[in-house]
Amino acid sequence: MNKFLLAAALLAAHAWSGAAAPVRPALEAFFENPGFSGALLSPTARYLAVRIGDKGVRDRLAVVDLSSNTVKVVGAFATADIGDFDWVNDERLVFNTRDKQAGQGETWFAPGLYAVNRDGSSFRQLITVDCNEVTEHTITRMLDCNHSLVRQSGKQDSNDVYVVRRMDKGSDNAYLRLLKLDTVTGATQSTSSPGSVQQWLLDHQGEPRLAFTLEGKTAAVHYREPGSGTWRQLGSFDGYLGGKGAFNPLAFAPDGKLYVVADNGKDKQALYTYDLDKGAINPSALIELDGFDFTGKLITDAKHLLGVRYLSDAQGTAWFDPAMKSLQAEIDVLLPNTVNLLGVAQRAQTPWVLVAAYSDVQPLLYLLYNTQTKKFNKVGDTYAAIDPATMASQEFIRYKARDGLEIPALLTVPHGSARKNLPLVMLVHGGPYTHGSAWGWHPETQFLASRGYAVLEPAFRGSMGYGAHLFRAGWKQWGLAMQNDVADGARWAIKEGIVDPKRICIAGASYGGYATLMGLVNDPDLYRCGIDWAGVTDINLMYTGHWSFASDVSEGWKQFGMPTLIGDPVRDAAQLKATSPIEQAARIRQPLLLAYGAADVRVPLYHGKKFLDAVKPGNPDIEWVVYEEEGHGWALPKNRIDFWGRVEKFLDRQIGQH
Repeated sequence: MNKFLLAAALLAAHAWSGAAAPVRPALEAFFENPGFSGALLSPTARYLAVRIGDKGVRDRLAVVDLSSNTVKVVGAFATADIGDFDWVNDERLVFNTRDKQAGQGETWFAPGLYAVNRDGSSFRQLITVDCNEVTEHTITRMLDCNHSLVRQSGKQDSNDVYVVRRMDKGSDNAYLRLLKLDTVTGATQSTSSPGSVQQWLLDHQGEPRLAFTLEGKTAAVHYREPGSGTWRQLGSFDGYLGGKGAFNPLAFAPDGKLYVVADNGKDKQALYTYDLDKGAINPSALIELDGFDFTGKLITDAKHLLGVRYLSDAQGTAWFDPAMKSLQAEIDVLLPNTVNLLGVAQRAQTPWVLVAAYSDVQPLLYLLYNTQTKKFNKVGDTYAAIDPATMASQEFIRYKARDGLEIPALLTVPHGSARKNLPLVMLVHGGPYTHGSAWGWHPETQFLASRGYAVLEPAFRGSMGYGAHLFRAGWKQWGLAMQNDVADGARWAIKEGIVDPKRICIAGASYGGYATLMGLVNDPDLYRCGIDWAGVTDINLMYTGHWSFASDVSEGWKQFGMPTLIGDPVRDAAQLKATSPIEQAARIRQPLLLAYGAADVRVPLYHGKKFLDAVKPGNPDIEWVVYEEEGHGWALPKNRIDFWGRVEKFLDRQIGQH
């Protein structure tokens, strides 16, 4: 092991081990916090920043000098973990904090912001973490806790970054004020605004160039002229439902060209260039994906657009630069069993390229590739205790729903299984207006598969990323066609002979928890049991619950989005009542595991408690757990381990091998 590998291994507490992992990996291997969790090349590729930790040790920020193979820890706290981090320039970094040892209900401080040189010198706090602290800003030049970092890097050739301050915090008319911040002196400079800005976009030079405003339900995109600094509107559209004329500005290339994502009158969104002079999207798409909306980012160096990173069934890269295209092919030959995502520096002065590699059986790992020696140096594993040789294979599929609509899905089959007559967990994603999981290694899915269960994860109608038709087909279909899509996936797996029709359980969190409960109501012949964590139990409570003052769901979304996508609480009252699990609780007789976080502000504990009271009289087989310090999901390893340990025992009793 060379000096660099040794240093990285010592810091991250991981080694490239040849020891065989057990066939049935320990539960902790899936749900402990990763010891290694990120890496970024400096603008010249002379240095590498890494975020590292270990069990019982807070995450730290370290810098590796790639010429001398020396490592320096530059950010570490006794009571906080390093959160987001980025290079300001080749000598300086900026980072915020989080507390990975606290749940949502225990977190008392804000992320803050800090800056430090790569050698550990010139450390400075820029934003406070204590929102109760009264700070003399003019003396300390420290911003209050309502400020946060804009994670857009620009040229990375000065000491400046941009931060936003959330104004009118707590109201639905909040907007973001943009400030340029000197990370050495703490001095700030305001940027003019075209209105109530919800999102800012910097150009490739690191200057504010676009602003996204929202007034009522009308969104507008504004462009800041490079010379005069005046703003002009490029377009407006429905900010909640999209539709005609809607587009999403993605990024500026080094030549100043704007790239946007839009459907341009088609079913699938694609990547286009935008004509700033004409104020119109150019008609020819740069990247169109077969069967998927474009989701991704530009890959650039200081002078050129090199390529585009995108997500289809898995992540991929389209390179425009011939040298990068050739390098990708070279690395793919050397690493044939993983998706290999290349990270390039803005002004590379060394032959190092950062590679993030993963597959369905391989958790994300980072390597450095030397383009001169053609050798790899391993940087770190995200899940070091996982042996890919024992993991389950995952396949992207599409099946037909009962009305003929094609439903994308991920099917994971246990390692070494005969792919026949297996117990099945239907794992329903939350949102529900999200993409769901993409092909790759996921701890929950792989844990279930390691215990012998096939896992099917459908992108039911209403899911995003697969075109407007699939998305819009899910409007006002909670508990109806959306629910049928899930059941039809289970029946597809039965027809294919993959699963035992008598051993199927439905599970999910948030909307997935809702779908679990409605699945038990609608299809009692199909599902033997259900697992709901943080699930909605009463749709009307999403509008009227007495907890709504603390909800993280905006009043604008309740007024302009939810009535169209979910249902109007007045006009659709009968439907919302009929499709709320709490109204149908007496019909649920299958064994059920319910888990909620007491500090959840999205689906508060009120949902779970009311449903428990309604279902318990007619169902003796209910397991109930509350994690007092948790919010909408389990932040703490101890709670993840406890919950999935309960899941393992519950499934073994209900649909496991007996």
